[in-house]
Amino acid sequence: MTAWRRGLSETGFDDGKNVTVEYRFANGHYDRLAGFAAEFVRRPVDLIVTVAPPAALAAKVATTTIPMVFIVGLDPVAAGLVASFNQPGGNATGMTLITGPLGQKRLELLRELGCKSKVVPVLANPTSPDSVPEIRDVLAAARTMGIELRLVNASTPDEINAAFATIAQLHSEGLLVGSDPFFTIQREQIVGLATNLGVPTVYPFREFAAAGGVASYGPNLANAYRQTGIYAGRILKGDKPTDLPVMQPTTFELVINLKAARNLKINIPATLHARSDDVIE
Repeated sequence: MTAWRRGLSETGFDDGKNVTVEYRFANGHYDRLAGFAAEFVRRPVDLIVTVAPPAALAAKVATTTIPMVFIVGLDPVAAGLVASFNQPGGNATGMTLITGPLGQKRLELLRELGCKSKVVPVLANPTSPDSVPEIRDVLAAARTMGIELRLVNASTPDEINAAFATIAQLHSEGLLVGSDPFFTIQREQIVGLATNLGVPTVYPFREFAAAGGVASYGPNLANAYRQTGIYAGRILKGDKPTDLPVMQPTTFELVINLKAARNLKINIPATLHARSDDVIE
């Protein structure tokens, strides 16, 4: 949110000075989102910013008139949030992180980190709409690579603990973690449990590598939030969501945490080191 506020500030709006920003966090309890959206519509607010598909879909159901800026991982057209990328139509626009199609790259990265297992677990959140296209794409990639993926579901901190107990029983040499925002919030818990497993784990965002994870591959979250902050400011200044194309990341970053790899006795190939966008020593 610091990055989001930075983007908002770039358009001339500073929280507490000339704009008031109120936050509502569901903390993974997505059934609360409809109530949050209805509250904002009743008041009403000038703009709704949503993070993750469940929040965006809840706001879209609640209002077709209050402008909305979203950050989602799935295809916003397929999800019914906008009519098209270039001409969103309606009251919503924002950023899609394109998380689904990155599954093959993350599997390839897991192989380079030394995972030779034919069965690889994937930590997923079954309550998130993001999970459906992401799992579909990574399953398709796994089939072409001769890998069987074992989905292990979790949507609460307790379920994450239970999921890792299940993952440990699979005795796999690697693990993939899904890109659901709840997992990003719980990244320290997840990274700690994955470290205890002692196997290479590939994460969706650099925040996991910064928290001690071995490697991540995906879009830069901070930049995505900053860009949506800029869109929020532009709308507050009078731009219409329908005139602001849905944004997509133009680059994806590979982050390697060498300290974490050394602690787990994982060898980082020189070719992988050379390709990385950032190395955490």
